[in-house]
Amino acid sequence: MRFDVRLTAGAQRDLEDLHAYLARHDSPANAERLLDQVLDIAESLAEAPERGAIPGELAALGIQDYRQLFFKPYRIIYRVIGKTVFIYLIADGRRDMRTLLERRLVGG
Repeated sequence: MRFDVRLTAGAQRDLEDLHAYLARHDSPANAERLLDQVLDIAESLAEAPERGAIPGELAALGIQDYRQLFFKPYRIIYRVIGKTVFIYLIADGRRDMRTLLERRLVGG
């Protein structure tokens, strides 16, 4: 069964911010290449979305609904609802992920 993969508005902003940062601090070509790679990984969730692990920061809060894939140092946080994979967050894993996840996904 193939799943539909969708970026939330927050994940879309994450990609735009990441692209802008890399284009400014590295090069536009590297920013484009990274964006393509992240989108390829996201789209791969259409085939096997359950393969991702539950983020430890959320598991510690008793939240088991979200999963993650790594594209070091980036983390793609998503949730499967029915036949759709919703990507909620794409962020550098070196950030304070607990606070970021609580703010974005838990509303804390």
